Amino acid sequence: MPYALSRRCLLNCLGLSPVAALAGTVAARSTAARAEGSRQDPDSLGTWHMPDEGDPHQSTWMSFGPSERVWGRRLLEPAREHLAGIARAIAAFEPVNMLVRERDYDLAARLCGNRVKLHVQPVDDLWMRDTGPVFVRRLGSGTGSSKGELAGVDFNFNGWGEKQAHDNDAEVAGFVTEAANVRHLETALVLEGGGIEVDGQGTALITESCVLNPNRNPGLSKSACEAELKRLLGLRKIIWLPGIAGRDITDGHTDFYARFASPGVVVAGLDDDPDSYDYAVTRRHLDILRQATDARGQKLSVQVLKGPSSVRSKLESREFAAGYINFYVCNGAVIAPQFGDARADTNARSLLRELFPRREVVQLDIDAIAAGGGGIHCTTQQQPR
Repeated sequence: MPYALSRRCLLNCLGLSPVAALAGTVAARSTAARAEGSRQDPDSLGTWHMPDEGDPHQSTWMSFGPSERVWGRRLLEPAREHLAGIARAIAAFEPVNMLVRERDYDLAARLCGNRVKLHVQPVDDLWMRDTGPVFVRRLGSGTGSSKGELAGVDFNFNGWGEKQAHDNDAEVAGFVTEAANVRHLETALVLEGGGIEVDGQGTALITESCVLNPNRNPGLSKSACEAELKRLLGLRKIIWLPGIAGRDITDGHTDFYARFASPGVVVAGLDDDPDSYDYAVTRRHLDILRQATDARGQKLSVQVLKGPSSVRSKLESREFAAGYINFYVCNGAVIAPQFGDARADTNARSLLRELFPRREVVQLDIDAIAAGGGGIHCTTQQQPR
């Protein structure tokens, strides 16, 4: 039976209950009102642009964050090992910065090797795509700034809608922007990097189930959300995918459903298990993508990349996230998973080579990360050069 494209249902898998909403999070004023207030910064109005992931990177940011409290004894050690394996693979192509708790420093240094730079910082988990800043670049001059300036947008990580304790991870975006020595851009929007996929030319794929969810942005209209995202990321066209809320901890992130391989070219997942909640969702997404046009007015070319039919049994679980869509593009390479299904792994490798002909495709065993409901892309955040 084909494996579902299920996401991070780790809390349910481990029998943990969601944490209570933190005091002061999405407080007194509505998100819409706070978004209006954030527009009063004239230095940041209409000048920023989110580059494509395939643009040259200065480095990749990651977090050595697995803990027994969240991951449990069974997954803790393999999750650390597989996370370090991802870091080592990326470090062969570009610099890697890894956040690590002070008590885990020696272990991280041993597992990651000397090509990965460690930064001591309290963290709650490993999902840097969601906790870290979204890096953007200034397109034109502004007050006290210059063309090409890099900044990090802090999207106010709130534990995927208060589903997991995140006191430390809420500070990660600010820490990374300071460590990277770039401007820290604030917004009233609450979302995660895994919910946003861009082509670098003004088009974005975004799931409604995540960004328009009341557990992130109560009272916010789609038009107000679009206006703020266009302002912050330089977007001209947003293609909204419905996603699905309440089935996984992320409420259906874009980066497990569809990705840009290049402007005008999208690779999308397809769930072939009729019993999966993603079966209908992925078909709806394909219909939308095949009818959509990008910011240039051109129709998208959509490639389908199905998941494996089987996975290795050692870390197999009901919520094992076995999709290939969650790959990561770094300088000169595409870092992608393999799951032990020889035919599906080979098909994924072949399609990725076709989509990224100038990059080496490196496939890794990330079973422990997948058993936690995530993938390679979820663990990374690129800093553009």
